[in-house]
Order: sequence, then structure tokens, then C-alpha cells
Amino acid sequence: MKEIRKVLPSAHYIYYSDNAHCPYGEKSQEYIRDRARFITRLLLERGADVIVVACNTATGAAIATLREEFDVPFIGMEPAVKPAALGTRSGVIGVLATAGTLKASKYLNTKGLYQDDVRIEEHVGEGFVQLVERGELDGPEAERVVRESLQPLLDAGADTIVLGCTHYPFLLPIIQRIAGPAVRVIDPAPAVAQQVLRVLRDRGLLSEAKSASADRPGPVTLPAAKSERDLRAVGGSGDMPPYRPEDGSVQLLSSGDPTTLHALAATLN
Repeated sequence: MKEIRKVLPSAHYIYYSDNAHCPYGEKSQEYIRDRARFITRLLLERGADVIVVACNTATGAAIATLREEFDVPFIGMEPAVKPAALGTRSGVIGVLATAGTLKASKYLNTKGLYQDDVRIEEHVGEGFVQLVERGELDGPEAERVVRESLQPLLDAGADTIVLGCTHYPFLLPIIQRIAGPAVRVIDPAPAVAQQVLRVLRDRGLLSEAKSASADRPGPVTLPAAKSERDLRAVGGSGDMPPYRPEDGSVQLLSSGDPTTLHALAATLN
């Protein structure tokens, strides 16, 4: 969302954090698809025109199903293997992702296109999601957790590290510090933001979203984060009218305790 707001600073944003059900990495595909359907319905009821599936694991497990079942554009995530393969000097790239992403056909198909030309080393970012969900983005424990998963990739000679989970960029300062200046770390979020812009333009929705490529987004004014429990308390998501906030504002929704979500969202400013 931070990168999308750079190219669409005046759009309305509705952000749903499924923190009561994460991490998705070890959940079954059907479980993830069911959650994705529920969240999609809620976002559509709140007025969403475009939905970004801001999770690599959910993209791999559910985006094809969502595109079949809902008449709205979906933009997904996948590890940026292509730019890593094209840019590596050592011929070795590292992919940090969840177990679910590394097993997903979408990732495996992309990997298959480049693995004859470069060596692709993979590692699950064990504990990364939990760190971010707790808001523990630095400190000795965070550094220990990150190093345990990152070091095997560095030891294998990777000079490019692909972040294959949208939680991981919150830990980018630690990742870059451990990897060192000679290692390139790729976050796919800027490319996703450009894809959102293209989809809105192709659908004739760009004027509604009020793209302002020359402008910088202003400070985020965050209303009180609402949990799924809060939504049900007022009659369920199906009874809630579409939410149309002021331009550039962000509405936060979550399936669990919204406290950490609200704190993390403050880093958008």
C-alpha cells in the first residue's frame, strides 16, 4: 500500500489484515481460498473497484479462483525471479518466501523459466511474519531470526535476494544490514503499484482514483481500526454500506486484534 500510495496519493484505500489467521504459509490451499473469498466479499461491499492480493501465498493459492468467481480486477504478487535472474552477477539468486509460496504452481512456473540459466536458492523466512505481526522490526531477537534464514542464501553465493512475502519488506533494514552493500534486495511492491496504475487506466477508473504522479501522498489519517468482531457486532459485513472516506485516507480492517495493524500502518507516513 505504501508504494501504491506514491502513484495514487488521492485514492480511497480499504486495507484488510487477516491477522487472526496468519501466517498463511502452512495453511491448506482450500483454507486460504475460503479466507480470500470472505475478504473479497467484504471489500466489494465496502466499495472496492480493484483488489490487490497483497500476499504471495494467497496469490498462489487463490487468485485464479477469485478471478473466476468475482467480476473485479485482481492484482497478485509473486517473487520477482525474472529481474533477479537478469541482474545477478554471481549467477546465484536467493528467494526468501513462505513454504506455501515456494510450493505454489505460480512460483514454480516462473522458477522453471530461469533455473537453467541461474542457480535459485530458496529458504523459508522462519518467524519473519510473526516478528512483523508483533511489530518487532528491529533488535537482537529480530536480527537473530532474520540471520538464521538469510545466511544460508548468502553462504550459497547469492548476490541478489528476492523478498517473496509482503511481510518481509518491514524487515528490510535488518536484511540489508546482514546481507551487506554488495547484495541487491528486491521488493516487488513498486512493480505491483505500477500494475495497479495500468489496470485503473485500462478500466477507465484512473480519474476516480485521482492519480497524481507528480504529487507526493500526504500524511495518512487513519480512522480507528475495526476488527471482524466489530463488523459482526453491527450486523455483519453484508449490512454495512460502502465506505467512501475522504481522498487519500485509509480504512483499516482486521480479523483479529487491530492494535498492531494500526501501529504498522503509521509507518506509511
